[in-house]
Amino acid sequence: MPFTPFHLGPGAVFKVVGGDRFSFMVFGGSQVLIDLEPALRLLTGSVILHGFTHTFIGALLIGTLAGVIGKPISERVLCGMDIPCHGFTWTVSFMSAYIGTVSHVILDAIMHWDVKPWYPFALSNPLLGLISDGWLDLLCLACGVLGLIGPVGRWAWANWE
Repeated sequence: MPFTPFHLGPGAVFKVVGGDRFSFMVFGGSQVLIDLEPALRLLTGSVILHGFTHTFIGALLIGTLAGVIGKPISERVLCGMDIPCHGFTWTVSFMSAYIGTVSHVILDAIMHWDVKPWYPFALSNPLLGLISDGWLDLLCLACGVLGLIGPVGRWAWANWE
């Protein structure tokens, strides 16, 4: 299913670990961009849903696009919502986008038979079935919970009286 929210779980952990050196919004935007191809293929009734965008080369190309458009869009959205926005660097934008697209390919390669992460260098998918779909979903969900607990714990510690 394109646009799965499970991919955001690892992003939440990356945000907790990276802090201001990671943009969760750019990461999330990269998740949507990389899944535009499967969405279009799904709409056209294709049997193969995951094509070039779900290769590491495709991930780097989509990540570059996400990095370019992610910084100005994210800053405008955050400031427009009156969320304190101090901006972030282009390096943060590109790294967040690349982490988003490469992690997306890895997660989908574990779950989907039609992902060929190393194409055109290899047609096999050595990650397929590395862990079960259920465990993969649980791992992503646990990452999301950890990503929520981290900021709440920091806030509680800072406001402990």
